[in-house]
Amino acid sequence: MKVVSNKDNLQILHEDNHIIVINKRVGDIVQGDKTGDKPLSEVVKEYIKEKYNKPGEVFLGVVHRLDRPTTGIVVFARTSKALTRLNELFSNRETQKTYWAIVKNKPEKEQDTLVHFLKRNEKNNTSKAHIKEVPESKKASLDYKIIKTLDNYFALEINLHTGRHHQIRAQLAAIGCPIKGDLKYGFDRSNSDGGIDLHARKLVFIHPVSKEVLEIIAPTPKNSIWNSI
Repeated sequence: MKVVSNKDNLQILHEDNHIIVINKRVGDIVQGDKTGDKPLSEVVKEYIKEKYNKPGEVFLGVVHRLDRPTTGIVVFARTSKALTRLNELFSNRETQKTYWAIVKNKPEKEQDTLVHFLKRNEKNNTSKAHIKEVPESKKASLDYKIIKTLDNYFALEINLHTGRHHQIRAQLAAIGCPIKGDLKYGFDRSNSDGGIDLHARKLVFIHPVSKEVLEIIAPTPKNSIWNSI
């Protein structure tokens, strides 16, 4: 999955002297990896350098990540002070993260709390959800509710209590509701853009410097299914 990002098609959701928040597209990688593809962090640096006519290297701190096939809110720090405080906020779970997902199978309950123990498989980059604790597993918890019934799919709203590797993807697959397009977790076919229908929709957190409460909402990708929600 190769996406050529450039600073001209960045969707900026919030920007100030200390942070910048981007609506990530399918295929963008947040930080450089072994693929060698240009990461979103570098694209944002180029944007800042050009917009503010900054000489030399631009500081940009990666606070958290989103899986490459997902879309939605990504926060970057523009100062070291903001990065330190944002790292604390995210590691201490002092943020409210809301995701939207599209699944084909209707969950057994309209809304529920899911608790599993996730064990990561480094070889194939997946996490398996277990009902009971197993060696090297980590407890994972989330709430979901059905927010819309579509012709062939169901839209879910998910609130995370923990932040585990592929948590939403693995937990929804464990209840028989893999996310649309997510071949890795059991969906039967891929999406045409190679992505999955999981979107980081809303993030609420305290600004690391001004201390005001920020509520960021990311528009969904533009396609017929997301448009109908």
